[in-house]
Formats: sequence, C-alpha cells, structure tokens
Amino acid sequence: MSMDEGKIIGTASPARAAREARAADIALRVTEPKPVPTLRDPGLPAAQGLYDPANEHDACGVGFVADMKNRRSHKIVAMGLQILENLDHRGAVGADMHAGDGCGMLTQIPHDFFAAEAERLGFTLPEPGRYGVGFLFMPRDPESRAAIESIVAKAVADEGQVLLGWRDVPTDPSLLGHSVVAGEPVSRQLFIGRGEGTPDQDSFERRLYILRKVISGHVYAREAGRAGGFYTVSMSSRTIVYKGLLVVSRIGRYYKDLQDERFTSALALVHQRFSTNTFPSWSLAHPYRMVAHNGEINTLRGNV
Repeated sequence: MSMDEGKIIGTASPARAAREARAADIALRVTEPKPVPTLRDPGLPAAQGLYDPANEHDACGVGFVADMKNRRSHKIVAMGLQILENLDHRGAVGADMHAGDGCGMLTQIPHDFFAAEAERLGFTLPEPGRYGVGFLFMPRDPESRAAIESIVAKAVADEGQVLLGWRDVPTDPSLLGHSVVAGEPVSRQLFIGRGEGTPDQDSFERRLYILRKVISGHVYAREAGRAGGFYTVSMSSRTIVYKGLLVVSRIGRYYKDLQDERFTSALALVHQRFSTNTFPSWSLAHPYRMVAHNGEINTLRGNV
C-alpha cells in the first residue's frame, strides 16, 4: 500500500463512512423490498407459478363495445347495458340491494333522438358537431335550480355560445333503492349552439370544457349553500354520459332515453363502480366525462 493510499484511508471521516453505510443499506432495501405480510384467506390456493394470493384485490368493472365501421345503432347501446349486467358481480351493494356504488354509460350523442326531442320542446338543433349537450345533476329545490339555470345562461352567452334550450331527462324513481331516493338529483340536459367565433368542432369542444369550468366555478361560489346536488355529468359536442347511484340491472330502465330505439351510438363505454375508500354518491359514479378507470390508485400496498 502506498503512502498516499494510507493517507487517504487514514483521514476518512467517520461521519462520512456512517452516511455511506446508511445509503448502502437504504439502496439495498429499495432495490430488494420485503413483501408486505398479509393474512391469506384459507379458501385461496397457496402461491404457485405465476399466482400469488397477495395479489388478490377487488376493482371496478369496465366494459367497451364499438362498431369498427362507426355505424350507429341502438344495438350498441343495448349491448353496453348487457355488459353492465354481466359486470354485476364487480359492484358493491349494502343492505339495500337496489343501491350500490353506482354505474353508468358513455355514448356518442344520439342526434336523431335529440333532434326529435328538441322539436317536441319547441326549439331546433343544428347539424351534428354544431351543438353540444350538457347533462346536469341539479338540486331538487326549485329556487336553487332557477338560480343555477340563470348562472348557466349568462355563462353560455359570456363564452360566446348560444343557449338553444333545456330538457328534463325522463327517469323512473321507483327503481332507486330506498337509501338513495332522498339524494336523487333532478336530471336536466342543456343544448348549446356553436357560436360564430368558434370555427370548428375541435375548438368548440375546448370552449365547452371552459364553459363547464366557468359554470361550476360560479355555481359553487355564488350558490354554495344551495348547490347541493349540482354536478356536470358531461358537456360535449361528441359524447354524453348517463350515470347514477343505481344497480346495473336498473339503469337502462331508470333512464328511459336508453330504451328508445332512436337512441343510437357506434360505441358504449360502461362502468360498474366498486369503491373501497369513498362513500357512494351520484357524482362519483362512472364514467366520468371522458374516462372510466378500474382499480384502486391510492392503496397502501400500491404506495409501498
């Protein structure tokens, strides 16, 4: 050993050596984590091959059906509802067997159906892509609803768009579980025409996103004490969401629109919710406005 080498070794800081030892220990534990101990259900098989009972978990049910040639039909909607029924085991229910964590469906906007409904209600829809549909959960109190509708109308005008009309979504409350009837919102649809300053559907879609945020901001700021039950389910010129705190076998009958043969789509995204960390509510049912996710994100084992 050279004098230089001996000098280097001899002058090494004890504190530095301790820090390096701790760093090495941490690195070893990070790269080779110990498994989290779990109590194994005696009904599950032991770990073997690629199977490990520690990976057992519950998660939501998600399904998707589409016509590969983008042909719209009511059959796609019916198939989506059938997928939901097949996912019945993926949702949670309590003592009230007609109420669970919620479920729902996202489809394309059924233009022919909405055009006929608009005509019945006394207004006219432009061609597809030139209008959007907002699906709103609203408070049951008439005064609160009127205040929110006033906010919505002003926001639509302020954002350079056109308010075409409103529609009450027909529902059958008798299909709700007794534990969720009191919290049932009023379901209303808002039809928004594309403003002259919005050149194409892509820019219109972005304006609808901003409009939704503006409406929510104003409602929560001005009607904080009376906005219980308000939630924007969807607002788009392309898609619409029907969802609620229902069990899967009943959502297709609760929302009467979904039974109408004129209600057509080339795709259906469905979701049956199984929550383990949030209390069920109408707004937390899926799909959300653009997505539906499956599985827990913030679990202890996942974080470890």
